[in-house]
Amino acid sequence: MLAAWLLPPLLPLLVALAGCFVLTRRPRTGRALIVGGIGVVLLLSMPLVGGALLTGIEPPYADPLEQSADAIVILGGGSYRNAPEYGHDTVNSASLERLRYGALIYKRSTKPILVTGGNPLGNATPEAAQMRAVLEEEWRIPVRWSEETSGNTFENARNSYTILNRAGIKRIYLITHAFHMPRSRRVFEAAGFTVIAAPTRFATAGPIRASDFLPSADGFLLSARFCHEGLGLVWYRLKTLLKE
Repeated sequence: MLAAWLLPPLLPLLVALAGCFVLTRRPRTGRALIVGGIGVVLLLSMPLVGGALLTGIEPPYADPLEQSADAIVILGGGSYRNAPEYGHDTVNSASLERLRYGALIYKRSTKPILVTGGNPLGNATPEAAQMRAVLEEEWRIPVRWSEETSGNTFENARNSYTILNRAGIKRIYLITHAFHMPRSRRVFEAAGFTVIAAPTRFATAGPIRASDFLPSADGFLLSARFCHEGLGLVWYRLKTLLKE
């Protein structure tokens, strides 16, 4: 709920709404707030802007297997709830992208896999169980550990460390989306891991097209991811400081 109030589109729309309320008493201020709030939404909806923002926080690609690790940790990215074609909850597209790259890293390294993801939305099964089912039942890739109690990335890191530390493992390949890697790497390192980043699904920039300047839902999604990650970095930094 707090994130919803602090992130677009709600925050800039509230600014524009505030401008409507003060328009009759303070016309100049009201117009500025209305134009500013709506302008921010339109700007963030441009694919060119959203792509540039995400690219700015993504780490550069480097082959993770140029360095050695002792295990592969794949972060859950969400669930496809009550999927009628499967007859049960399963992974969503974001989780599937991470699993696909995790499978590739496993085939090239043969390191054991830990999947991590709890059940923050109250689905029938936790994300980690859904991820394990895809890897083992559909792709025939073994999963050594399954962390099923975490509700966010901060807990993913702490709970995964508890499991892997028992096995004497602290050096990991960490697999998540490229835009999510800066925040994930920070909290996993704070938990005690040595992290070799293995990001996937980069916001690859191609030739600029006229459509990149047109507001769209896809463009706004890119900007929303950037804003969410920025807020998350600040929040997790505060949580780490409080833990210390």
